[in-house]
Amino acid sequence: MLRVLFFLVLVFLVGLGFAWLADRPGEMVVTFDGYRYQVTLMVAAVIVAALVAAVMLGWWLVKAIWNSPYTVSRYFRVRRRDRGYQALSTGMIAAGAGDAALARRKNREALKLISSDREPLLHLLDAQASLLEGDHDSAREKFKAMLDDPETRLLGLRGLYLEAERLGERQAARHYATQAAEIAPQLGWASESVLEERIAGGDWDGALRLVEAQRGNRQVEREHVNRRRAVLLTAKAMSLVEADPLTARNAAQEAVRLAPDFVPAALVAARAYIRQNDLRKAAKLLETIWKKSPHPDVADLYVHARPGDSTHDRLTRARKLQSLKPNNPESNYAVARAALEAGEMDLARSAAESVVRQEPRERAFLLMADIEEASTGEQGRVREWLSRALRAPRDAAWVADGYVSERWAPFSPVTGRIDAFEWKVPVERAAQMIEQDRDELQPAREALPTPVEAVADKPAGKIVDAEKTAPDPAPEQPKQAAPKSQPPASAPPSAAAVPPAPAAKPSDGAAAPAPAPAPVSAPAPAGKGPDGKPDAKPDARAEARAEAKAAPAEKPVPRTPARPKPADNKAAGAVMFVGPPDDPGVDPEDIPGANGRPRLF
Repeated sequence: MLRVLFFLVLVFLVGLGFAWLADRPGEMVVTFDGYRYQVTLMVAAVIVAALVAAVMLGWWLVKAIWNSPYTVSRYFRVRRRDRGYQALSTGMIAAGAGDAALARRKNREALKLISSDREPLLHLLDAQASLLEGDHDSAREKFKAMLDDPETRLLGLRGLYLEAERLGERQAARHYATQAAEIAPQLGWASESVLEERIAGGDWDGALRLVEAQRGNRQVEREHVNRRRAVLLTAKAMSLVEADPLTARNAAQEAVRLAPDFVPAALVAARAYIRQNDLRKAAKLLETIWKKSPHPDVADLYVHARPGDSTHDRLTRARKLQSLKPNNPESNYAVARAALEAGEMDLARSAAESVVRQEPRERAFLLMADIEEASTGEQGRVREWLSRALRAPRDAAWVADGYVSERWAPFSPVTGRIDAFEWKVPVERAAQMIEQDRDELQPAREALPTPVEAVADKPAGKIVDAEKTAPDPAPEQPKQAAPKSQPPASAPPSAAAVPPAPAAKPSDGAAAPAPAPAPVSAPAPAGKGPDGKPDAKPDARAEARAEAKAAPAEKPVPRTPARPKPADNKAAGAVMFVGPPDDPGVDPEDIPGANGRPRLF
């Protein structure tokens, strides 16, 4: 833009000069070699300007011709460089997309067009292509070669760090991270790895120096740095509270100043005061943190601050916490627990019921069970509260990356992340799906025996033999024949729908009905007729069993099981014939050859 303005101003001045000469008449006389040349002043100015322009143009032509070899070579060099950078860009995109073949091809093309000494990205593309091809040894060698160049040293350390992490070599990974953090403390991955290493080793002073270096680089927000320093100071105070209470108190006070609502810092500071027998400052500090964030650990330390206090003195302290934070479940729980220890059952029950209404969780129901056992001793009520505690949601705890702990820790035992623990309710494990349970129980259901089908579900015209589905009855003792007026008990005949046999078989243990109710002798043995001779036909029961064994097994059709019959049903093993509803039945004496064999309808 400035050049355009300068050119316009120059043209304006030239035009202004020519206009000025045009307004001033005059002549210019030049005598040369006996000749006299006379022109006007305007023409002389134009001739001078044309000569200057011609000289400039000639000089430009001469210079261009003189520099033409360098110009041509530079043109081809720039064109070659542009092609190389285009190949490098395409290769990096292919490496990011996971195309190993294209990345390797573009890397070779870029190496032919660009010198690797002038472009460090070629080393990175070569290493990335080796990683995509699965050649990790070659990739590590390329990353190690990058350490010799100051411009690519951090890149090589990053690649070696990732490879060590992939192989599970934590010591080697932290070694590379330490080197990178010394060169550039602002690198997040390097400082985090070194910080985790120092925290795991208990080097709290070294971790604090590293956090201070991060603050000096201004790469991390101030609030984040203060939070980390508070966590590290709290961890340092916790490790020194028993051996050096004074140093622990100073570190904990600094942590409380940096994070006023950090409960672990206030707790360790109060413990340090108690170790120095300064209960007043400890109580004041705990009351301050209680107003900001009520916590059960704060209440427990506040109530049991003085070991020699009686149970009623502890109850008084718990009531003071309740006055500082009324209508709070933590306050009510502290009062209920202290009242239970002091034997104030009415107050304990009232406070515990308030906790159940405000926060119905596991600890509230367990507290009610303790109160019920101490006050009434009714085991039924105690079991009721315990069962409700089993089904109640879990209490809050210190949770970090799915790990649940009863005490706070400065880092996560799972990932090593600093300040990972949070006071919250652990995640409940979801129950299994009903469909999943049904699928798991299906093989067991198929293994169960098939239920006995009801006789009433059989179609008309078929005979149901109860012996095929029921176990064989025990052999019966011979008994006296019953009168005709009473229905005699009999065993079921064969399941085949055939006409009744011409002669009765006493194999079922019952004698044929007599015309007069007179006692008769015991029946003949099974397989023989009334006269003691062998029966011509086989036993009906044996015949049915043989037919059942010879017949192919049929898959039972699932049916709704019949309702169980009363236990006093004496005809459970009798044969039942299903006929039309209006069938009045047939008298046994009307059937020729039946010999009074009974039938049930």
